[in-house]
Amino acid sequence: MPRHLTPLLLLTLLAPPLRAAESRVQVAELSPQAETAIEKGLRYLAKTQNPDGSWGTRFPAAITGLATMAFMLKGYFPERGTHAKTMDRALAWLLKRGKEGGGYLGGTNQGMYEHGLATLALAEIWGMTNKEEVRDILKRAVIVILRAQNDAGGWRYQPQPIDADISVTVMQIVALASAAEAGILVPKQTIDRATEYVKKCQHPLQGGFGYQPGGASPSLSSSAAGLLSLLMCGERDSKVIKKGIDYLVRLPKEEFNQTKFYHYGHYYAVQAMYQAGEHYYQDWYPKIHDALLRKQRDDGSWIGEGGEGDPAYGTSMSILILGVPYRFLPIYQR
Repeated sequence: MPRHLTPLLLLTLLAPPLRAAESRVQVAELSPQAETAIEKGLRYLAKTQNPDGSWGTRFPAAITGLATMAFMLKGYFPERGTHAKTMDRALAWLLKRGKEGGGYLGGTNQGMYEHGLATLALAEIWGMTNKEEVRDILKRAVIVILRAQNDAGGWRYQPQPIDADISVTVMQIVALASAAEAGILVPKQTIDRATEYVKKCQHPLQGGFGYQPGGASPSLSSSAAGLLSLLMCGERDSKVIKKGIDYLVRLPKEEFNQTKFYHYGHYYAVQAMYQAGEHYYQDWYPKIHDALLRKQRDDGSWIGEGGEGDPAYGTSMSILILGVPYRFLPIYQR
């Protein structure tokens, strides 16, 4: 039995049944409307996969990682299931990219964003398979991250320890946390230094997190990302966490319909609320659920918003946000 699968199946079996007649989400579980939207989105992704197995053009490693996780969210994996061939091609592309880059999966433009997301996808795949090739490339990808951490504890666009910001840093923290959960060695010192960097990005009065320490005012995207990274690293009862949650819940409702880096921000926000506890999750998920259902296009896609225009990106992110109730990916476990 693949790692993680037994407890996840138990969660699915123990979940209360949904009434088909529900017209909207009454509790934060998967509605029939969300399930239909996710299936339409996956069909769109399957039809628009590049011939080489990737998705996207400008940031293919990042979008391929996200699309791969979108399929895994529903229980589709390489070598089995309805979308086995799609997943096989995607995994082959990621592994080829990792081999050619010596473990580095990113490109030349803001490459550590791509590397973090692609590493996360490989960690999630390794958590569900026994392919040694996946493990080997994942180990090399993790080494790239470890070597690129700068003196302040963070990461930035390139795989060198030069500068840092919260958005790139969180990408690496989440990837490392997933890799560690899948059995890859990640030094505790690396995580400790990274979480200290994230804490320094918190605004002392507002409670949200800025782009860099002492930098711009907090936003939904940077605050949700910072909060989730700390929650995943065990920072659950600290004042930093409480202030971060309070900042998010005070944001205006308009943030669910339109905000800068919309999908990036809500991808982290819904996971942060799930990790923060049932009360926060039950309040947050129905709002983003309803907003995303309104935004889906007839062909099953979502347009990436707030500077994230690739529909493969917007579709993958929307599926990952809507699909949190599946609890099938290891990253969606408390």
